[in-house]
Amino acid sequence: MRRAIFPGSFDPLTNGHLDIITRSAPLFDEMIVAVLNNADKRPMFSVDERCAMIRDVLPTVDTGDCRMLVESFSGLTADFARERQATAIVRGIRAVSDYEYELRMALMNRRLEPQIETVFLMAGEEYSYVSSTLMKQVFELGGRVAGLIPELVESKMRDKLNP
Repeated sequence: MRRAIFPGSFDPLTNGHLDIITRSAPLFDEMIVAVLNNADKRPMFSVDERCAMIRDVLPTVDTGDCRMLVESFSGLTADFARERQATAIVRGIRAVSDYEYELRMALMNRRLEPQIETVFLMAGEEYSYVSSTLMKQVFELGGRVAGLIPELVESKMRDKLNP
């Protein structure tokens, strides 16, 4: 079984995340979208809300024969990957600055769990500038994010800002 994890905060889930999921899914039998519970960040959505949104959106994404799961975790990504018997950690890279950060993380993860490989996928050109942080900032200032995040997620963001 080739199992991968795709870790991230996913606050909010973007079409860039979905692009990485769609393009990496054919490489694996199973992928766990691993939602990080990071107490240091100021999230828009709770971990449970993020997991629920991802579960709602995933059926709209072509993942072929790859079985998709959504779980949350705290702590080290390498520990979570080992506990779930993953063979790979999937990471998306948008720019050179992402690569430098992700390289350090991949090397540390390899040191912690040498049997787990990190697989980097370059972001699709149309999503090379899209980040969760940027989407929140643009949305909160009244900008348009249509086409950059799933419609369901945009609706949930609207509900958060205008309860």
